[in-house]
Amino acid sequence: MATLPQDEIMVIRKGWLTINNIGIMKGGAKEYWFVLTAENMSWYKDDEEKEKKYMLTVDNLKLRDIEKGFMSSKHIFALFNTEHRNVYKDYRQLELACESQDEVDSWKAAFLRAGVYPERVVSESIDEGSSDGFMHSIDPQLERQVETIRSLVDSYMAIVNRTIRDLIPKTIMHLMINNTKEFIHAELLAQLYSCGDQNSLMEESQEQAQHRDEMLRMYHALREALNIIGDISTTTITTAMPPPVDTSWLQVQGGPSGRRSPMSSPTPSCPLAPLGPSGTSAPTSATGVPPVPSPGLTTPTALRCPNRF
Repeated sequence: MATLPQDEIMVIRKGWLTINNIGIMKGGAKEYWFVLTAENMSWYKDDEEKEKKYMLTVDNLKLRDIEKGFMSSKHIFALFNTEHRNVYKDYRQLELACESQDEVDSWKAAFLRAGVYPERVVSESIDEGSSDGFMHSIDPQLERQVETIRSLVDSYMAIVNRTIRDLIPKTIMHLMINNTKEFIHAELLAQLYSCGDQNSLMEESQEQAQHRDEMLRMYHALREALNIIGDISTTTITTAMPPPVDTSWLQVQGGPSGRRSPMSSPTPSCPLAPLGPSGTSAPTSATGVPPVPSPGLTTPTALRCPNRF
């Protein structure tokens, strides 16, 4: 099978990893930006991917877990060569560190897609008559090619999905407009002429007329209600309550028996005297009783207190 160009190989995963097994004399552990594909793994100085530090092919590579040190808080796994060759420069294995176990599991899944499988401990408890006493492994090169094809198929299906989701609404709108246009040109005029009375087509139905009248009645009722509310809000005048009346002079003035004293008149009392014909008070007798008016006097008399004006 022909090998695909590098730019057509789908990237499986990108992310930050720390190369943990570089000695202090050579710079110590450093963090790099790793890019994993189905063919190789490269790391760069930063995520701009301009300065490539190294590219490692994934042929004959496997994974193993590394126990983290006493003072280390990072989770570590290592890549090693199954043919006992150096993986990176003078190192037999490449130790990579992550901040969390979830990142380690995610990278292991990505390496699995690239054909890099974890190290296995094969059990040697085999039956005596069994001829398959060892594990058959699939060709790693074939696995990588299958993974590349699968990645390309996934990419192609994603493109098809986006294209369909973009074109289906446009196609439906196009068909609706074209069908409406054909109906107007071919059938609408004939159907209009087939009606007996064309004027009846524009008449308002009884249900619509009833609905319109109900809406108009509701509109006028609401408008009248708003006018009433507006008049009440603008014409209503509120006045403050008058101060309380002083009724202390009506209280009972102290007496030993607790009985209420009779209220005294604010004006002096006087005997009532009849008014004469000219409006003056009539003379009284010595006993204080007014005289009897003469029989010929027809003008009504009025009683008035002589001491009041």
